[in-house]
Amino acid sequence: MAAPDLPAAIQEFIDATNAGDTERFVATFTDDAYLNDWGREFHGSDGVRSWNETDNIGMKSHFDLVSVEPGDGPGAYTVTIKVTSNRFNGTGPFKFDLRGGKVASLVLS
Repeated sequence: MAAPDLPAAIQEFIDATNAGDTERFVATFTDDAYLNDWGREFHGSDGVRSWNETDNIGMKSHFDLVSVEPGDGPGAYTVTIKVTSNRFNGTGPFKFDLRGGKVASLVLS
């Protein structure tokens, strides 16, 4: 069940990760998406797919939503997610910028 204020694209990002569905996960992003994971930058669908393999579904990640807050502009959200995986375990902010119902930018820091 989606949280009341959680946009569908972010819910799908979480659900696709938890289902281990790479194609569904990559499809949540725009073709020109930007992803920054603690300074490591990834661009476009190929970049998202690469990050997904090394840091997300490829590491058997599971996401639990903690909270969602509106960001600084339209389509901007800071979502706190608890992550458990074979690589990283912890809780932290995921900063999303959405465009056209998809994730245009994601920054993890």
